[in-house]
Amino acid sequence: MSVEPKILSAAEVKALIVSGSELALIDLREEGTFGDGHLLFAVPMPLSRLELTADDFLPRRDVAIVLCAGGNGDDDLIARGFERLARFGYTDISYLGGGVRGWAEAGFEVFSGVNVPSKAFGEVIETRFETPHIKAAELNAMQDRGENMVIVDSRPMSEYNNMSIPGGIDVPGAELALRIHDIAPDPATTVVVNCAGRTRSIIGAQSLINAGIPNTVVALENGTMGWHLAGFTLDRGQTASFPALSGEGLARARDCADRVVARFGVSEIDTKTLDQWRNDVSRTLYVLDVRDETEFEAGHLADAKPAPGGQLVQATDRYVAVRGARLVLVDDNGVRAKMTASWLVQMGWDDVHVLKDGLEGADLVSGPHQAHIFGLVDACPQTVEPKELAAMMSGGGAIVIDLTDNRDHRRGHIPASRFAIRASLPGNLGAIPDTAKVVLTSPDGVLARLAAADAELSGRDVLVLAGGTAAWVVAGLPMATGFKDQLDEPVDVWYRPYDLDEGNEAAMNTYLSWEVDLTDQIVRDGTTHFPEFPE
Repeated sequence: MSVEPKILSAAEVKALIVSGSELALIDLREEGTFGDGHLLFAVPMPLSRLELTADDFLPRRDVAIVLCAGGNGDDDLIARGFERLARFGYTDISYLGGGVRGWAEAGFEVFSGVNVPSKAFGEVIETRFETPHIKAAELNAMQDRGENMVIVDSRPMSEYNNMSIPGGIDVPGAELALRIHDIAPDPATTVVVNCAGRTRSIIGAQSLINAGIPNTVVALENGTMGWHLAGFTLDRGQTASFPALSGEGLARARDCADRVVARFGVSEIDTKTLDQWRNDVSRTLYVLDVRDETEFEAGHLADAKPAPGGQLVQATDRYVAVRGARLVLVDDNGVRAKMTASWLVQMGWDDVHVLKDGLEGADLVSGPHQAHIFGLVDACPQTVEPKELAAMMSGGGAIVIDLTDNRDHRRGHIPASRFAIRASLPGNLGAIPDTAKVVLTSPDGVLARLAAADAELSGRDVLVLAGGTAAWVVAGLPMATGFKDQLDEPVDVWYRPYDLDEGNEAAMNTYLSWEVDLTDQIVRDGTTHFPEFPE
């Protein structure tokens, strides 16, 4: 029996959202376009990468899925997304009639930006708890006076390394309550929490306050952006991080986490219950390992996916696509899982649980997460080796199409390769001379293999670079930087203010105002509620 798509009105989709039942609201547009305007709980799953992300995001094949795009002009995008998901085995697929434009015409709120539910939540938390903060000038004066203080940066190391507050150390969000007792054992030490902007500073500072540490804790207002806008210099390339966890530090952290569990009603389950839920085909289950990815790769549960706790709260829609799903958080000692769960509960996730005893006695697998990629086994295009491709290009016989995101393309690509968006294939190949072979590449070659069938619809002779651009680098062949002669506009990435080559300050001010204004927009939207808990 063939699966038929269902069209839903804006009112019908809104009713599904507020019902509390499991729902995956999937936006098939590229991330940059998505960021220009979308529904609050829409999750960006671009058609270009659907095979790579669908199984992780949508683990249950009969979950209710509503596809979304910009409007009637995106009918082909919806049709291809539906066809692809149906081919993968998904059976309950609808789409929002009229897309985002229809949603707006119905009088409902459209949100710009990315990770909006988490960003709005951070603003609500600051208002609700009156999270203390300091301005950049005040922090700078404290440093000049040599005050007893520590600056902890709640972002992942990659972001901290890119830019940081002078004197700060990297302590990603979920690590704060676990590590702070070793970082600042003196109760007289002031703890300053920062991030790039606002959300992780607010959530990080409030995490330590909720945990009941004796220190004075403040968030740096507007993070590194606020520091830059105040005229202070940011450090680059720093790698300072937290010390090894001591026995006393762990004991104190566990006490703090237990207080948080009691206050916010965090549920704990045992392995037997988790096994029962794994066999419950009526519910969507996500097992999320909230430790650092290095720890994850050293050993994790076979069905767990890496979701470092600070990032899970900061960008829940990057890890979980099904509203109303069942979430089980895992770590090695309970602290990070409990602290992360306390925030998800406050965000309105009703079915969040911590695996009691975590990884103790469990059979673990090592290595990075290996996502199931739909259609990869059947994708067997003709390939070309790097040095063979280099010879073909020098003779004008091949043109390389780079399917990485435009940010990575700018940083490094095969010389003369042309940036393209996979979802635009084969239409964007019209600019390539008929006399040249089309060679597709992507960072590891996987996306290029999947895209070959799309490109071949043009009737062109299409090859795939074996091993992708990484193999080109390993072969010792040159790379180029910059961005020119692209086949598509760079709408596949939503740029943060500090990613821009120019206009950073204006973009930073706009971004920070946008975050603050989300609180009122959430109220107008009316599809979410962040529950409150007594002290």
